[in-house]
Amino acid sequence: MQTSVTTGPLGGFDRWSDRRGVVRLAVVVVTLALAGVLGLLRDEVTSSTAALILVLPVVAAAAAGDRVTGVLTALAAAAGFDFFLTAPFYSFAIHGRDDVELAGVLVLVGLAVTEVALWGHRQQASARERDGYIEGVLGLADTAAHGGGPELVEGVEQAVTLALGVDRTSWRRGPGSPSLPTLHRDGRVRVDGRDVGVSRHGLPTDTVLVVPAGQGHLEVVAATRTVRPTRDQLRAVLLLADQLRTSTAERTPSRGR
Repeated sequence: MQTSVTTGPLGGFDRWSDRRGVVRLAVVVVTLALAGVLGLLRDEVTSSTAALILVLPVVAAAAAGDRVTGVLTALAAAAGFDFFLTAPFYSFAIHGRDDVELAGVLVLVGLAVTEVALWGHRQQASARERDGYIEGVLGLADTAAHGGGPELVEGVEQAVTLALGVDRTSWRRGPGSPSLPTLHRDGRVRVDGRDVGVSRHGLPTDTVLVVPAGQGHLEVVAATRTVRPTRDQLRAVLLLADQLRTSTAERTPSRGR
């Protein structure tokens, strides 16, 4: 059974990562070239207008969602403004107070635009993850409505594994051991009454996480890496586990994959 639960960031980032160095260099060169062209037109273009125009490549770089590219472009824009558009020309010295302020503002605006763009990317990625969780839960709910069975249990196992980014998830009959870390209905993971604080410390790597699910429980294993689930991820896991509460499927407990 295929379960669509989105866990990664925006699509296409892998290709972007492969070309990141080339893109950074290209953006810096384009920004400096633009400053050079504006330098040739300095008699027709005011310093303030030129500074505003040089913000455009910074915005374009920030749209890629890479902080380093945005910072490099902002610095390149300030350097180009200084070299081509402030007296003495073709020098990195700045004698005019207004020009110093404009160069500083150019850098600050570039950095601010980059951070705003990165925040937007993070919000978009979170929204896509939530949509993926909802789609996965609805798909499993449809399976449960048609009788559930092994297909439902398998789908929940896969969906929880994807939602948390863990090694594997296995459904087993009966309650889990109270001595093991357990995900509670309030979205907190506790062991012996103590909050584990998984958002900071991550899921335990030396034992399993118990998630109550129907007539049994889910054992979540994150042994090979530290996983720090968000509140949305834990809520999604609880919703996924809820799909097993009405299931009457007879199934031999998983032995792990």
